[in-house]
Amino acid sequence: MNIKKVFTSLLVSALLLLISCTAIRFVPAGEKLYTGASIQIKASSTKTDKKIVLKTARLSLQPKPNYVFLWMRPKLWLYSIVGDSTKTRFGAWIRTTLGEPPVLVSTVDFDKTERQIDTDLYNIGYFKSVTSHTVQEQKKTARAQYTCDVHSPYTIREIVFNLPDTLLQAGIDSSRTSSLLKPGDTYSLETIKKERERIEAVLKDRGYFYFSTDYILVKTVVLEQEKTIDLEVCLKEHSPAKALTPYRIGTVYIDPNYTSQPDSTQAGGNTSIVDSVVFIKTPKIGPKTILRSIFIKKDDLYSRTQQAITLNRLMTNGNFKYAEITFTEGPTSGTSILDARILLTPAAKRMFSSELMFVNKSNDFMGPRLNVGYQEKSAFGGGELLNVSLNSSIETKFIRAYNNLYSFEIDPHVELDFPWLLVPFSALQPSGFFIPKTKFAVGYSFTRRINFFDLKTFQLTYGYTWKEDIRKEHELNPANVTITAISNPSNSFTNRLDSIPFLKSSYQEQFIAGALYSFTYNEQVTPDKKNQFYIKLTGESAGNALWLGQKIFTGKSGLTSSPQNIAGLRYSQFVRVTFDARDYVNFPDKSILALRLYTGVGKPYGNSSTLPYIRQFFSGGASSVRAFPTNTLGPGTSQNNRSSGSPFLEVGGDIKLEANAEYRFNIVSILKGAVFVDAGNNWQYSQDTLLGTEPFSVGSFYKELGVGTGIGLRIDASFFILRCDLAIPLRKPWLNEHERWVLSAINVGQNTWRQDNLIINIALGYPF
Repeated sequence: MNIKKVFTSLLVSALLLLISCTAIRFVPAGEKLYTGASIQIKASSTKTDKKIVLKTARLSLQPKPNYVFLWMRPKLWLYSIVGDSTKTRFGAWIRTTLGEPPVLVSTVDFDKTERQIDTDLYNIGYFKSVTSHTVQEQKKTARAQYTCDVHSPYTIREIVFNLPDTLLQAGIDSSRTSSLLKPGDTYSLETIKKERERIEAVLKDRGYFYFSTDYILVKTVVLEQEKTIDLEVCLKEHSPAKALTPYRIGTVYIDPNYTSQPDSTQAGGNTSIVDSVVFIKTPKIGPKTILRSIFIKKDDLYSRTQQAITLNRLMTNGNFKYAEITFTEGPTSGTSILDARILLTPAAKRMFSSELMFVNKSNDFMGPRLNVGYQEKSAFGGGELLNVSLNSSIETKFIRAYNNLYSFEIDPHVELDFPWLLVPFSALQPSGFFIPKTKFAVGYSFTRRINFFDLKTFQLTYGYTWKEDIRKEHELNPANVTITAISNPSNSFTNRLDSIPFLKSSYQEQFIAGALYSFTYNEQVTPDKKNQFYIKLTGESAGNALWLGQKIFTGKSGLTSSPQNIAGLRYSQFVRVTFDARDYVNFPDKSILALRLYTGVGKPYGNSSTLPYIRQFFSGGASSVRAFPTNTLGPGTSQNNRSSGSPFLEVGGDIKLEANAEYRFNIVSILKGAVFVDAGNNWQYSQDTLLGTEPFSVGSFYKELGVGTGIGLRIDASFFILRCDLAIPLRKPWLNEHERWVLSAINVGQNTWRQDNLIINIALGYPF
């Protein structure tokens, strides 16, 4: 068999298939496929914001043409090849779910689109725009060309708030500085709508329970010569009296065991009153715990914000599966009193879980994993959440070079979360939408690296997490303790450590005791933003309290030349800071440009000469520089991790720098695609001749970056994301300086090149 001919035939067939995916041949006779529209802006004034006008006009275009990927129309192609005569469910599913019918020119109402463009431009201040169109036809396709003639926009000259009720006027006046309507701004109907919503929100927080945007009227007076507008914000006539009356909270009732059965909220013989709140049934958790989430107080003015905070806290504390707040007017008419009734349905108190899975770790080890868990809510009657888990796995690398390398792990873990901050000062308790938490966690891990060593790790964490708002989160762990001990070392493992002092210091038994603080800012929770920023800053310090205590009580201090021990273990002393910044740029076609910059710096001192292995920085792998296998890039120009022959003996760095750019796009349904470029490396502070590493240098580090590129396919079902990335290196930092760019060496047809350079990363979730 002639392999070259077979390959050529397959390539030609693939190209013919791709060409056929344009689906032009499926357009009915006498029809033309509508391929979209372009817009031209003709402005008679320099004050015209062409970008805003163009963006608004584009959003008005209807209908949308068939989906195009590269030059192909895969959805139209699938719809057409199945045909409307299909009798199978699978064929019907492909046609209706994956496919889409052709958008024909005969179905496009160009005049309607013109009117819609002019209406939408009017709503952003361009009152006298005139839109026209032409149709550009080809053999089987046609597209539209819209031309918008616009003048300068109308701006706001004056805003007057004219409310007859003095309390209402006072409420509005108190927030005038937050008004969205500003003199000099361009007229915008959307801004007026948002201002009405803002006024409603202000008044809802000042007791006006029945007030609504429906009662707000914004009158406009257009001054043609000046091209300006005067606005008057007032109330509609015949607004109901209730809407103009502030209400106070009367009695607050809580049903902590609510069900949907009739009369389930009626008070029984076990009614109790705690801090002026009436519990109509005996709660299964402490009343004080529930009251920490209640921000609706007797005699306070009604506040929609306090209602939302109460509801959010009740739904996120983990003890209730349902929460609702209803308000009814007090028993005496005309008193402007609202009684609040809080209905709570408890969640299941205990839950057992078990999970058997096949995992692929970041170090490319894979194998079966069993997770068993037990969860108990309000474990001690105060809303606490107790989690107990036991995880175990057996892993290996299914690569010929790593045969007989196995890892066995068992990991019991206990965590207890309290829905408040365990601090002596109540003033430190956050009062926003989100419940702060105090965490106690104890874990033990036993890992056996077959024919190498056993690793025992004990972890103890005590800390706090809280949110300022939906985007800002803080984590503070004042006690963060890790103890590692290695036993049963093999001769080859011992000899390897003895030959490299840095490696021996990294793998020695360690006692890490310190504190950690992390701040996260995440705009991905606001999905309508075009640019969504994510920033995470983490700082960690270890060993300082032990060093100080040892110095005070024994007169000794940890020095690199004579390290000190605690309970027979040498304690680590270092500082470590990481910074992870990302920008997600969202495009109208749902594609995303994801950019990431990651930097990390760690500095051992005092009682330590190197960072502990678990605190060192590594590069390469599924969420790093993907053109290099996990942890094989660096430090610096070193080949140590590539040539050691064992992933169990890896050398990390003190400094790390990575940059990633990835363009993510939709292919069809839940199948997504990506194109990416990664660059990065890690370095040590000092030169190590045994490792062959060069120290980090500000003037030359950029010459030692590894660079790679590739493509990816993702199955994105929202709750489950399976990712496969194929990458190749473009720059190898361990080569001679003038030979590191290896683009000219790319030879996909050569088997040896493919084995050495094609890197496949399979993982769950996106890399960043």
